Amino acid sequence: MEQRIGANSQPLEGAGFDPAFIPGLTAPASAEVKDAGPEDTRPEEAEGAEAAAEPVALTKAATDAETTVDEDAEDAEDTEEAAEGPVFEASDRRARIVADHQGVRLSLDEEKCEFRWDEIGAIETEAPRFGKRFTITVHTPDRRWYPIEIEATSRSRFKEWEEQLDAVLDAYFEDGDEEAENEAENEAETDADD
Repeated sequence: MEQRIGANSQPLEGAGFDPAFIPGLTAPASAEVKDAGPEDTRPEEAEGAEAAAEPVALTKAATDAETTVDEDAEDAEDTEEAAEGPVFEASDRRARIVADHQGVRLSLDEEKCEFRWDEIGAIETEAPRFGKRFTITVHTPDRRWYPIEIEATSRSRFKEWEEQLDAVLDAYFEDGDEEAENEAENEAETDADD
């Protein structure tokens, strides 16, 4: 009969004992490193693994370069198209808003959202009485709103930003009141013709 000396319990697992237990907290360990120990690796295999890794690294670098070129081309197209009309852009260290012919794009840290002009019900601005945080709120027709606060370098920027935003709204935003007026005029003309 075999007896063990010491504790008969299994080692504990969990976030309290292993930070890698929580997904996303640490980088996942690769299966190759876990399975292959130092005594299992032969020098010939190590050289082959390094040689095989070189083309992968070169392919990844080429893919990254192509992605950068594609992004630069898209940025160039955006700037060409943006030159057609007025553009409003305001940003600080965390938040950014861009309003142009495509619509309104908001970003805060890593989160981004984009609204086409037909998805926007109203845009509201608010300049605080004290402080330097300018608030822009995008309202959608389904009664949702998306506020973003931008910290200005000085309070004089508020007036400049409002003027730029008004110019963009006048150029691209179709107000529902104008459409209602046009429909009312068309109905009045058809009634007059009858």
